[in-house]
Amino acid sequence: MDSESPRRSAAQETHQSWIERLARPPSIDGLHPIAARFVYSLRLVALHQRAGRDPVPELTQRLGSISGAISALGLAKTIAYAWPEAVQLRRFCCQRLSHDETTIGRIFGAAWEGDRCAFDAELGGLVRVDRIERLWDDALDFVQADARPRSGGVFL
Repeated sequence: MDSESPRRSAAQETHQSWIERLARPPSIDGLHPIAARFVYSLRLVALHQRAGRDPVPELTQRLGSISGAISALGLAKTIAYAWPEAVQLRRFCCQRLSHDETTIGRIFGAAWEGDRCAFDAELGGLVRVDRIERLWDDALDFVQADARPRSGGVFL
């Protein structure tokens, strides 16, 4: 019996560490830089929508190009259409990610790497299969727009 007690304690610690990790949202700093820029773009679009303003001028300034801003706005609309429910976003200044933002960050990491299998795996069971292709195409457009030379804008 005494030999089982340490095993049970170790198992309880493992479960407790999983629970603690789930309760502590990941930081935006852990995302690929392009993913972080897009998460901030989503937050900015949501902020402007609530205020009834056009987000394109500020997106252009922060992303450094009009093509990046238009691509980000188009992708935000595609995500809103494809997502099974309203995308949960944190406040613009928050360094922690919602579960949706974490998933979006991961799909952008996959898009940056050109890894369609990882992209599909992240969205499998979450987004309808017939909507994944458009998300992939729009994510690649944003990645390409982000990779172009900037006009001097700085996102953060």
